Amino acid sequence: MIPHVPSLEKLVHELSRLPGIGPKTAQRLAYFVLKSPKEFNDSLRAALMAVKNDVKECPQCFSYTEAEDLCHYCSDPSRHEDVLCVVEDPADISRVEISGVFRGRYHVLQGAISPLDGIGPEQLKIQALLERIDQRQNEGGPVLREIILALDADLEGDTTVLYLAQLLRKRGLQVTRIAHGVPIGGDIDYVDHRTLGRAIENRVQL
Repeated sequence: MIPHVPSLEKLVHELSRLPGIGPKTAQRLAYFVLKSPKEFNDSLRAALMAVKNDVKECPQCFSYTEAEDLCHYCSDPSRHEDVLCVVEDPADISRVEISGVFRGRYHVLQGAISPLDGIGPEQLKIQALLERIDQRQNEGGPVLREIILALDADLEGDTTVLYLAQLLRKRGLQVTRIAHGVPIGGDIDYVDHRTLGRAIENRVQL
């Protein structure tokens, strides 16, 4: 229990609303902020305000940017125009980039289809994706060779992949999904049956 200090309790409550932050972690963070020098708290406050005031969605891929027009990935002339990688969230772009093997363009759905949570295709950037593809095809721009669906391997991700694949194949596009399976260095003894099943389905010829 923390002492009855309303402002401290309020901070703990707000921190506990962050994803992955439980009550104990929120309490530790609150005490850290309380004990930190004023300069740290001022920097933290300024960073939070800058994120809310300066960061916005890219009008083309719906990632985040501070630029006046397109984000870094959409404005980079060195990236390939013939491959488009579709992800759920802007943070997923960073994970794909770390792999170092993809140099195409991105499109962020801002979520996945989840009927139980009231999230359907209309709440996502699916229509914007289709319009982006249609505009490319109608204007005779660079040929779009492949759409890579880099979505999570869960129920919501699977549902979204099936929905998108049906729409995209009607447009004559090659649609692929990133492979899921046994991780490098993983021991089959400790892999769950769903992951092992995916690994068998996504096997490669040697």
